[in-house]
Amino acid sequence: MAASRPTPARIRITGRMLNRLIVWAPWTWPAIRGPMRRFFDRTAPGWDDRTSAGSVDHLAALAGALLYVKPAPERALEIGTGTGEGALLIAREFPQARVRGVDISERMIEAAVAKVGLDPEGRIAFRVADAADLPYDDESFDLIAHLNMPPFIAESARVLRANGYVVVASSWGAATPFYTPRSALDWGFAKRGIEPIAAGEASAGTYWVGRKPPKPE
Repeated sequence: MAASRPTPARIRITGRMLNRLIVWAPWTWPAIRGPMRRFFDRTAPGWDDRTSAGSVDHLAALAGALLYVKPAPERALEIGTGTGEGALLIAREFPQARVRGVDISERMIEAAVAKVGLDPEGRIAFRVADAADLPYDDESFDLIAHLNMPPFIAESARVLRANGYVVVASSWGAATPFYTPRSALDWGFAKRGIEPIAAGEASAGTYWVGRKPPKPE
C-alpha cells in the first residue's frame, strides 16, 4: 500500500515494527491482521489523494523492478494492492497478462474495483484476501509483486511458478513504513528457493527482484 512522503515518524516506526514481525516472526500475523484490516478500512476514503498513489514517484520503484521481468508474465498477482495502482501498472506494462490484486481491506478493494470499470474478459480483477492464506493454487503466477508491503514470503513462494519473479518495491526507500532491507529479502526468499537477481533505486524508491529457478529436468 502507498506511503506518503515525508512519512510521520510515528507511522514509520509502527510500520517498521509490524514489517519486522511479518518477515521474521510470521506466526504473529493472526494477532496483527485484525487491527491492520481496521486501519486500512478506516483510511481507504481519500487514500490516493493523501498519499499520491498512482503518481510517477509512487510507482517508479515498481516500474524499475518490472524491467527485469522477462519474458512477460502470463499471470501476475499484486499482494496488498490497496486501491490497485500497482496492479494497474503491471497490466499496462504487460498487456497480455491476466492481473490479480488482493488486499485484506474490503474498502481498499472497493476503491480498486471502481477503477477497472467494465472488463468483460476479466483480465484485471481484485478481491479481498489474506496474504498469508492466498485463495490460489500452487504455482498459479509468473509474477508476484509487493508495493509498499511487507513480503509474505511463504505464500509468495507457494503460488509462484518455476522461472517466475517476485518483486518487492518501496516508493520512498527506507522512509517507507513497510520497508524490508535487501539483506532480509535475500535471506528470507533464499530459504524458499528464490534467488535474488536485481536490486536498485528508482526516483526516491528502492526495489528487489527475485526469481524461482526452473525445475530440474
